[in-house]
Amino acid sequence: MLYRTVGEAVTKTTTETLAGHRTLGASHESGEVTKPATRSADPRDHGTRTPKGSTVSLSPHARRIATAATGALAASLAVALPATASTTTPSVSYTFKRLDNSNDLSFNQLLGINNYGLIAGYFGSGLQGHKNKGYLLKSPYRQTDYVVENFPTSAQTQVTGLNSLTGSSLVTVGFFSHTNKANPGANANFGFYKLAGHYHEVVFPAGQAPSGKFTPNVDQLLGVNNSGEAVGFYLDSHGNSRGYLFNVHTHKFVSAFPGATLRSAVSLTASGINNNGDVTGFFSLSTGPIRSFLVTRTGQVKILAFPGADATQAFGLNDHREVVGAYAIGGKSFGFTWTPGGGFKTVSDPAGIGTTFINGVNNAGDLVGFYTDAKNNTHGMLAIP
Repeated sequence: MLYRTVGEAVTKTTTETLAGHRTLGASHESGEVTKPATRSADPRDHGTRTPKGSTVSLSPHARRIATAATGALAASLAVALPATASTTTPSVSYTFKRLDNSNDLSFNQLLGINNYGLIAGYFGSGLQGHKNKGYLLKSPYRQTDYVVENFPTSAQTQVTGLNSLTGSSLVTVGFFSHTNKANPGANANFGFYKLAGHYHEVVFPAGQAPSGKFTPNVDQLLGVNNSGEAVGFYLDSHGNSRGYLFNVHTHKFVSAFPGATLRSAVSLTASGINNNGDVTGFFSLSTGPIRSFLVTRTGQVKILAFPGADATQAFGLNDHREVVGAYAIGGKSFGFTWTPGGGFKTVSDPAGIGTTFINGVNNAGDLVGFYTDAKNNTHGMLAIP
């Protein structure tokens, strides 16, 4: 199954490389952004921003956390990472708010926020008997403001991202599983998007995967913009993440990233895309720590690594190229923001210092994510500057 609208027939899909894609072209690469390649204007570029153990798939901290060796999803970025913590001070202050769906006050993750303040997330750890269940959360964020969003016939769903359009033009993305097994790694994952009230299954074509695909299947969509360009990844037969873009209107996949470093990555996850077509995510080489990247629509590549961190993972960005994510030092995880002019800033929920993950950001700079408290409960987090 490559692409399917629920209740309809399979639709043909095609694949491309980024060099042939409208948002990313030929590039140069270094530690700094280099001269952009030329490209014509695109009339669709309008509006505003959209904004994961050793188990694979729907599991605690699923989707966002990867292991350095394989890129397979892990229970916690903080596992087995040595050294002592060193953080920076944010240049802005935030008001933090805990947001938990009352169906499971022990496990919530907020994964995306758009420019209207609409939040995507889920509750449930994914362990057997504690299924992931997706939702949208509207302002002012009361219990009555949660809206159930689960892929039809699924046992588990995570809603991971959304764009900043409204009504029938709103697109949400995520992934689902038909099972909730004792071993979370045995649950197959399938990407999806929802548009105009209809759910669509998205799976990268096995015939286009150079190294084949993992068994069970793992495909996840993690972000989408106002033009309908979604980002995500699949696991290849070696258990390594392979990032891709998918257009919800044309149903085309884009499966190669520019820059020598990204092309040589053993594992790469595309986790966020903004309305300018800039893409962020994280990758690992055969040696060294997990690092992050920002690829602009014109093919410029910026490699991001928090100073002194054992791992740096970017999970989202806004239209101002403010990138958010988490880094690990000394077995602890800290949220971060990064901007072209200001660099890295550490952001931690006061109730979750050393366990904070930032997953999404909108154009107002509002942040969403999660943290784990002293009782090992995972709470959704909203941080407003």
